Amino acid sequence: MNDRLTTFISGQRDPGGTLVVVFLRGGADGLNMVIPHGDDLYHKARPGIGIRRENLLDLDGFFGLNSHLQPLHRWWESGDLALVHCAGSEDESRSHFEAQDFMEHGGLAAGGWLGRFLRTRPDAGSSPLTAVAIGPTLPECLRGAPSCAAIQSLDDFGLGPHVPAGFLHSLATLYRSAPRELGPAGRNALAALERIQSLDTRDDPPAHGAAYAADPFSAGLRQISRLIKGRVGLQAATIDLGGWDSHLTQSVIMDPPMQRLAAGLHAFATDLGAEEMARTHIVVLTEFGRRVAENSAAGTDHGRGGVMFLLGGGIQGGKIHVDWPDLATQLAGPGDLPVLNNYRDFLAPILTKQAPGSDLTKVFPGHALRDVGLY
Repeated sequence: MNDRLTTFISGQRDPGGTLVVVFLRGGADGLNMVIPHGDDLYHKARPGIGIRRENLLDLDGFFGLNSHLQPLHRWWESGDLALVHCAGSEDESRSHFEAQDFMEHGGLAAGGWLGRFLRTRPDAGSSPLTAVAIGPTLPECLRGAPSCAAIQSLDDFGLGPHVPAGFLHSLATLYRSAPRELGPAGRNALAALERIQSLDTRDDPPAHGAAYAADPFSAGLRQISRLIKGRVGLQAATIDLGGWDSHLTQSVIMDPPMQRLAAGLHAFATDLGAEEMARTHIVVLTEFGRRVAENSAAGTDHGRGGVMFLLGGGIQGGKIHVDWPDLATQLAGPGDLPVLNNYRDFLAPILTKQAPGSDLTKVFPGHALRDVGLY
């Protein structure tokens, strides 16, 4: 049996909702994704790579959305998408590895913040399908979860194409008499296999006219959508989108992942439909933003404040959360956007909505949460 099925599936097939965490690894440039086009200092700092007003989609008269993110504009207009600018953590290293670790651990704490949440929520599940990471390995945010699986395809859950006739029945018979935890573990693992195989057999096309692209990010989101609609008890899923680390010719490097991000999220949200999207929270974050001023190679260097995207789950969308700083006097370090919005403050209300009664002092130890009015 696939060695990823190391624990057993529970009877829970319909959790209160699913949290989908998208991590943009490499330090996405929030200033060229959600552009403060109403700030002349932005245009002065980026005379070459700054996004001009005619090349963006206006959001509120001051901020605009990069045209490469155009598919997300529909969700902004419907009130399902909120944006958080100057977002990040306390880490000031400007190191990809240190900043990612700090953010995924939820501060200076053992294990990952998402793992702690899944372990401490009142309805904690113990199924290998309770939490799923799309990819070859588990991300740090899931360290310490009671149960989770790293998969690249639902085909990872299976016994292979050459299973002898009657083999599963024989296994089930053995597990019925197995002692202690082995019996329930084996029986429930077989139940998980049966559930996944039923999804594979149906392989329903995307709903509501959704069309997924062929890239790995969109393909991964489609796997998550199938698990959500399949009612397998999925509480959380993670997926990465890399390719954001650019110090030169920035648009050449960052425009393609921007397009993949927007196309993938749009297809995913469309596929789920209104009812499922009301139960599904999508959080997009990155380890840090980029320096305000462009460098001499038509790029930007590692900075501090970045952007978060919050989609679905009944949040109050159509809003940008930020008290915009004075770019002449309020920059951090060598010229970065300050972190005015701690990412944990925006995760916290989402976690509470997903699992009321969760003890967030255990999820984010040592951090005093601030009310951000997300709902």
